[in-house]
Amino acid sequence: MARLLLLNGPPGIGKSTLARRWAEDRPGTLCLDVDVLRGLVGGSADRFQETGEVVRPLALAMVTAQVRGGRDVVLPQYLGRTGEVARFEQAARDGGGSFTHVVLMDDEDASVRRFDARGDGGWHSHVKRVVAGDGGERLLRTMHARLREVLADRPEAVVVPSVEGDEDATYAALLAALAGQPGWDTEEER
Repeated sequence: MARLLLLNGPPGIGKSTLARRWAEDRPGTLCLDVDVLRGLVGGSADRFQETGEVVRPLALAMVTAQVRGGRDVVLPQYLGRTGEVARFEQAARDGGGSFTHVVLMDDEDASVRRFDARGDGGWHSHVKRVVAGDGGERLLRTMHARLREVLADRPEAVVVPSVEGDEDATYAALLAALAGQPGWDTEEER
């Protein structure tokens, strides 16, 4: 059965980096980075929120199509509302697949610091400007709080500690966490 692996977490926690690594280790897996999709829409740099509303249905359709075709998807995306998580879960189910929700976490202060320390250039610079314009640190703390609410509403989510500056340790923690989940045999897949 094909699977959707949602890597949720605060901005700058390492979701996209781990998703790319996951997909590379599992040929045929779609690394569906919604921020990459967003960048394909004309005018997205000036219309961040509106573009999100355009690409979200595309991302949902891509999940369903990929899973229906018998191939896995890894989705690195901050989803701070339970309803949004449920929409992606339903897209995987609509394709006949399964869904696993992983939340990469660090404590709130470290998450804010990590976002601020994130490298500039390309999309990261744009996201930093959007965050600054929407409240900066206050927004980041609100996003972290929303993730805690999602975790309270969805106790089946797997929390994986994101180790600052140590991608290998975080990836190993992800593999270990998934090894204990039904439908995942991470060693056999590699």
